[in-house]
Amino acid sequence: MCFYSRQTKKAIELINRYNARIVNELQLEMATEYNGFTFPKTPVITNKDKSVIDHLQWGLIPIWAKDETIQQNTLNAKIETLGEKPSFKDNVKNRCLVIADGFYEWQWLDAKGKQKQKYLITLPGEVLFSFAGLWSRWMNPETGEIVKSYTIITTEANPLMCEIHNSKKRMPVVLTKENEYDWLNGHTVHDFAHPEVELVAQAI
Repeated sequence: MCFYSRQTKKAIELINRYNARIVNELQLEMATEYNGFTFPKTPVITNKDKSVIDHLQWGLIPIWAKDETIQQNTLNAKIETLGEKPSFKDNVKNRCLVIADGFYEWQWLDAKGKQKQKYLITLPGEVLFSFAGLWSRWMNPETGEIVKSYTIITTEANPLMCEIHNSKKRMPVVLTKENEYDWLNGHTVHDFAHPEVELVAQAI
């Protein structure tokens, strides 16, 4: 699972890392912790235009949704069932890179999770990276507002994340710099089911 992430880099760092322009630099906020359940707008690159960093709302709203309430259930999407779930199957070809430099998970210290240890998960050096995501464009039927939103893809936890996320044993799909554009270009979903990135965990 992935419900809390962070992005603490400056605009110029995102521009240089992704060789892309930011639609509205004033909208870019360095956040030590994004809470997915507040449905924040965070920096994303979609396969519609790979040269642009836009801000999309976390929590995918499918085109057929009557309102935004579905977002509380679409922060994440399991890679194993993307083609089956109504909320995601129509957007499997709408790929995106969700830009971050860390995410948070809680390790259960007892059987019921009453005591937990929070961890920050990063790449070595706390560099920028991308989560694999899907995105959607939805029109609010009441206001006519166009809302662009996304979900973060999750998969089975690797050995490190099995120890940390020891309740659900899931993790977000963290792309390597080399396969980011394979994801955007529509390579088979299951090619990304076992991320091969080196992660670093810090208890905080």
